Amino acid sequence: MCRDHKHCGGKGERRKRLEKLKGLAKALHGPPRWEIIEIIGEEELTTGEIREGMEERGYELSQPGLYYHLSELKDAGIIEVSGYLEEGMGAPEKKWVLKKRKIEIDLLGEDEA
Repeated sequence: MCRDHKHCGGKGERRKRLEKLKGLAKALHGPPRWEIIEIIGEEELTTGEIREGMEERGYELSQPGLYYHLSELKDAGIIEVSGYLEEGMGAPEKKWVLKKRKIEIDLLGEDEA
């Protein structure tokens, strides 16, 4: 237990770090999300391209199912919408990129996850 609040940032800061860590753990839970991260990898891809990549890897996700996983990763700050692809009369399709390439976790120190 940290008694030196200057070192650990106080109870409020520690709680914020732990909540952020919980959010990351939730976002990274489950093989489909790791596959999405790997598919996006180095390049910007549309939702449709990600879905095709998932199908090639044996994941048959509905569009709402894929959006659920993308939203969880986006909410955790792991991926982000980089733009939109407008084709035809329908709604523009989102383009996604990897936002975080590295996540560091310091459970006892001052650094944020």
